[in-house]
Amino acid sequence: MLLTLANTVTIVRILLILPFVVCLLKENDPEYGVAMRWAAVAIFVVMAASDALDGYLARVKKQTTQLGAFLDPLADKLMMTCASVILALPQTAVPGFRLPLTVVVLIIGKDILLVLGFSVTYFLTGSVHIKPVWAGKASTFFQICMVLFILIGPEMSGILRLWPAVVRVLWWTTGLLAVTATLVYIWRGIRYIEAFESVDK
Repeated sequence: MLLTLANTVTIVRILLILPFVVCLLKENDPEYGVAMRWAAVAIFVVMAASDALDGYLARVKKQTTQLGAFLDPLADKLMMTCASVILALPQTAVPGFRLPLTVVVLIIGKDILLVLGFSVTYFLTGSVHIKPVWAGKASTFFQICMVLFILIGPEMSGILRLWPAVVRVLWWTTGLLAVTATLVYIWRGIRYIEAFESVDK
């Protein structure tokens, strides 16, 4: 059965991206901006929790499917791409916490290279080898933390004066992890192709 409970949770996460984006686009509205930003925080927390939940259901409840293996990373990439781009634009960035375009390029560039890598792997081997690695999981975790820390930045700055510095360290660490994850996936992809070719000979 393709539509398992884990896959249903993932699909709900994908559907939540639309209201999340709408809230982010209105976060600098003069009248409702703060409320919209905190609505975005609430939706984002739900999406992040659902990411952990569908992974738990897939592993523990043995609901792993090919559809889930495709939808789960797709949901993460759509969520993070939308959030990163919106938080980097001058019109929609959180005041004082505008995400550098360099970090956005590193995050989106990783995903583009991974899609190209999967395409090349499929072309050469006839199968798609999707297996999460530690660097990819770490990259996703730090991206989630980065977006959350940016969104609550204005309020946290009033509590912790070092908060802007913490956020800046976090977003550059996130960019570095995106590069690391890309290199690890490329290395594993090359190894997979080499193993396939050695067996095929």
